[in-house]
Amino acid sequence: MDYFDPHIHMVSRITDDYETLARMGCVALSEPAFWAGFDRGTVHGFRDYFRQLTEVEPKRAAQYGIQHYCWLCINAKEAENVSLSREVIAMIPEFINKPNVLGIGEIGLNKNTRNEAIVFLEHMELAIKYEQQILIHTPHLEDKYQGTRMILDMLTGDSRIERNRVLVDHVEEHTIRHVLEEGFWAGMTLYPVSKCTPARAVDMIEMYGSERLMVNSAGDWGPSKPTAVPDFIMEMRRRKHPESLIRKIVYENPLQFFSQSQSFRFTPRDASETVATR
Repeated sequence: MDYFDPHIHMVSRITDDYETLARMGCVALSEPAFWAGFDRGTVHGFRDYFRQLTEVEPKRAAQYGIQHYCWLCINAKEAENVSLSREVIAMIPEFINKPNVLGIGEIGLNKNTRNEAIVFLEHMELAIKYEQQILIHTPHLEDKYQGTRMILDMLTGDSRIERNRVLVDHVEEHTIRHVLEEGFWAGMTLYPVSKCTPARAVDMIEMYGSERLMVNSAGDWGPSKPTAVPDFIMEMRRRKHPESLIRKIVYENPLQFFSQSQSFRFTPRDASETVATR
């Protein structure tokens, strides 16, 4: 089954991962800007990173018939440095019109601090000014519920935000309802040791339905599995869910959400180049 991975960090993955994803059915993915495994010290490091997201990764992906999209921001883990964050935010418009940029993200909170909230709101202003979609990072583990509530309060407190153009990622059982009830899209991240398992994701779909829901691997530097979306597909099949429902979640929903971006120019697999093999 063809599928999208709406959130994966391919700069941290080897080329073999692209080939594996293609063989498993991945036709497109989106890569949010995130932490590099260390805190970067200057705006120039982010400029080079944004070049990697907009110039290098699309070429790597294309070798395997995968269409690569990305998002731009300074992530929440580095947002404590407000002065650097403001330099990065001021530089982002240089890349806004690159052909694979979908919007601003993944912005959000890490430890739910005042500085993180300041930088989050300034990212929101940037997205509103340039009419960009937004991808949200919600905090990990014990900070998740409070952080999600803080994020939702900031989003709903601004009437200029188009809720159907915002994806709130890393939802779990205690946050998914709040996100959906406020009219946002919700993403379930399938991690091997934290966030959500494929089985738990299927549980949530059985409870809340399939509208405005997506699943992703968020494959990155740490313990993660880039083929987590196919694992979810297998779990859905194991529970005898119809192929039409599975396709809606892993293909049609991402297509519907991403299509709101002016830069989204997806070509279905049957019109793509043949996947390269080695």
